[in-house]
Amino acid sequence: MDMESWQFPPRYDAAYRPDAGSRYWFPVRETMPAGDRDRAILSRLQEVCRYAYAYSNFYRRKWDEAGFHPEHLRALEDFEDKVPVITKRDLRESQARAPSFGDYLCVPDSEIFHIHGTSGTTGRPTAFAINRTDWDAIANAHARIMWGMGMRPSDTVFIAAILSLYLGSWGALAGAERLGARSFPFGAGAPGMTLRAASWLNDVKPTVFYGTPTYALHLADTALKEGLNPREFGLQRLLFSGEPGASIPSVCDKLIEAYGARVFDSGSMAEMTPWMHASGTAESSPGMLLWQDIVYTEVCDPQTFRRVPYGQRGTPVYTHLERTSQPMIRLVSGDLTVWENGPTPCGRTYPRLPQGIFGRIDDMFTIRGENVYPSEIDAVLNALSGYGGEHRIVITREGAMDELLIRIEPTAEVFGNAQRQQAFKQEVHGRILKTLAVRAMIEVVEPASFPRTDFKARRVIDDREVFRELNQKLKA
Repeated sequence: MDMESWQFPPRYDAAYRPDAGSRYWFPVRETMPAGDRDRAILSRLQEVCRYAYAYSNFYRRKWDEAGFHPEHLRALEDFEDKVPVITKRDLRESQARAPSFGDYLCVPDSEIFHIHGTSGTTGRPTAFAINRTDWDAIANAHARIMWGMGMRPSDTVFIAAILSLYLGSWGALAGAERLGARSFPFGAGAPGMTLRAASWLNDVKPTVFYGTPTYALHLADTALKEGLNPREFGLQRLLFSGEPGASIPSVCDKLIEAYGARVFDSGSMAEMTPWMHASGTAESSPGMLLWQDIVYTEVCDPQTFRRVPYGQRGTPVYTHLERTSQPMIRLVSGDLTVWENGPTPCGRTYPRLPQGIFGRIDDMFTIRGENVYPSEIDAVLNALSGYGGEHRIVITREGAMDELLIRIEPTAEVFGNAQRQQAFKQEVHGRILKTLAVRAMIEVVEPASFPRTDFKARRVIDDREVFRELNQKLKA
């Protein structure tokens, strides 16, 4: 069975597009028996590993230390058993050792076509160097996946995300352009931009919106306050990445209600661009498919980095199959998800993440022995009719025990009525206890107490460290 455009380094026909009525961009690659695809992936992994060993001091050194050589790779089980994982910390250390792009860069600096990166707000930023071959492959992969969501050249894609270092916005733009759609890279982040976005959406009537779920809800709220109805923007599809939310039923329902459009969850890591390799399709949303012939994904135990059985939770470990400049080979995501295998409504034979990405494992906190993820609290609150759209999760210390405080904005109607406010507070307390088995203190605050964001929402405040510092001072 011949797989379409299946070679390494990747080469794609820039003029190719399937018939408009086709569900699939590459019918063979997307619907072939999973076992046949796995055999092709093994062959590709052998190529990628030989390539990285030849051109990257980073991989050659790491694999030599682990006793692995590409010739040892004879089965997918060998890949899991013998190839060591890499982490974001490894990448930062590599770039500190070999500025600016690290010794996992496999091409000369002269071949670099795009430079992107992380913000570096929590440490040294990570630089992404992408050559022209890889950029074309990213555009093709994203166009192919957007096609699977039902997008066509007749669409207009409104990109409401920061056009700077952030690869999310640029990846969406590259995919839309390769698809042949009209691209509207509106951006985000400047003062007053949300109101202008609502105005432009109302005037231009694009059919596709790209951004984060948090920003889309904020945008809808802003539009309504200005007398604009988001359901009249003409949007048919909402494509999200950057944070959990689009696969959370309560959040998804709010987005559908606000815009009257279909919701698609997508995204893994900037390092793993084409980040849309984990994405929903027109028939398989909510949730995401793992497009294994673009990025090979293993969902692994976060301690052993061995694959967990389907139906169990683990952390995704990613490997590029089409990157030549900075290939990631067994990069640990640090995220948490559950995967499934089996028939999909769209007919694609890929594993599925039915609940998308829950969030980062290191975002998890423990309250009185119970593990809690911020996305689980988000899901509970978004299902409440009196929820005003923002909250803060405060992990604090009362005596010797950790405590959970949720500061929550209700709607103006709830806040303005003392009886309704008290009932809402009790409802939040009861839902959190029932869903998470955790007792939380609930504080109702005035609407608009918390700033809205046009990027990823940051809602967790851990002030246990403050408690520890004060306690140490008292002991001294």
